Amino acid sequence: MYLSKTEAAVLPTTLLGAGRPAARRRIWPLLGPAFVAAVAYVDPGNVATNFSGGAAFGYTLLWVIVAANLMAMLVQSLTAKLGMATGRDLPTLCRERLPRSLTRLLWLQAEVVAVATDLAEIVGGAVALDLLFGVPLPVGGCITAVVAFVLLGAQSRGHRPFERVITGLLLVIGGGFGYTLVGAGVDLGGLAGGMVPSFDGPDSLLLATGILGATVMPHVVYVHSALTPGRYGDVVTAGRTAAGRRRLLRAQRLDVLLAMGLAGVVNAAMLVVAAQLFTGSADTGSLESVHAGLGDRLGAGAAAAFGIALLASGFASSSVGTHAGQVVMAGFLRRSIPVLTRRAVTLAPALAVLLLGGDPTRALVWSQVVLCFGIPFALVPLLWLTSRRDLMGGWVNRRVTTAAGAVVAALIIGLNLHLVADLLL
Repeated sequence: MYLSKTEAAVLPTTLLGAGRPAARRRIWPLLGPAFVAAVAYVDPGNVATNFSGGAAFGYTLLWVIVAANLMAMLVQSLTAKLGMATGRDLPTLCRERLPRSLTRLLWLQAEVVAVATDLAEIVGGAVALDLLFGVPLPVGGCITAVVAFVLLGAQSRGHRPFERVITGLLLVIGGGFGYTLVGAGVDLGGLAGGMVPSFDGPDSLLLATGILGATVMPHVVYVHSALTPGRYGDVVTAGRTAAGRRRLLRAQRLDVLLAMGLAGVVNAAMLVVAAQLFTGSADTGSLESVHAGLGDRLGAGAAAAFGIALLASGFASSSVGTHAGQVVMAGFLRRSIPVLTRRAVTLAPALAVLLLGGDPTRALVWSQVVLCFGIPFALVPLLWLTSRRDLMGGWVNRRVTTAAGAVVAALIIGLNLHLVADLLL
């Protein structure tokens, strides 16, 4: 999304020395890309994981959600900076700077990740429609795919309308789980205790590994880098000085802080609700049982709020996943296919699961396992590119930033390998 002429004209003076009240007013139009990325952190897979964690271990794993959110902030900040500094997205830069054979391998795994992403989102939306309106799962999957396609059509008028739609759905998700949180209440002592790193046996360690290991979704690393180029006006001029770069980065980091912060609060709310209502209960083995349990304990309103939040999550994350597929193909291969064709290809596995009567919650879990394999292919190139001064110029990572990113990447990759090994063996 390129800024309007008026916004582009005022940006340099706003970010490079305007008064603080005026700067705050002018910085709001620059927000949006991180809110699109944040949807991946509150997708249907996260819903199942967070409710399971709260039900099984109470507040014990709350600190894991906080740590996961901080890691997500760092990764999304780096990918946003890459797009802003270079004017190109991560897949495009990989194509330009890596061997052709490696680029094609990166594209192939990214397409597998896109299919796995769509599987989780379509299944989640189908389950929500079944819970709310009794729509059969295969029909609900088709409806979710169509709605996601319509939402993606907002991009025909630029990124800004699409970002507003996705942000609106993100707020619906937050509102739904916020409503259930108000009904469930909060144990302040448990909340404080949950912020202290600890585990409750090997099962809690495994679940914590799942929460941390599946923190960064590779498809939104690609998408976020594609949404920032061009939206900050004349970045080349504004970023020539150290002060100018700091102010531009401040706008981008504020976007990440607000969006990822909201996603983190929503995830924490899920775990708190489960800890308050379902601790020691077997009522959270599936999304359907969570919905039924909320209805029994808090009434029909809470169950409806859960269903609406899950539906918004499926719609929003599915449209973002389809957009990620477009970014991946255009960047790695410099090619594109009609969105409808892509929608049909990525929809097929999800519909197969629903038509064959597969367990939706189990399908969500295994889709996250597939996503685990895609994380190194996004994080390693991201760190490599943002640490190159010949590419980034004055925007290059500080050594401490690269070191922190390397630690986060190694931790996420290691935890994912551990999680996959446990699930397979």
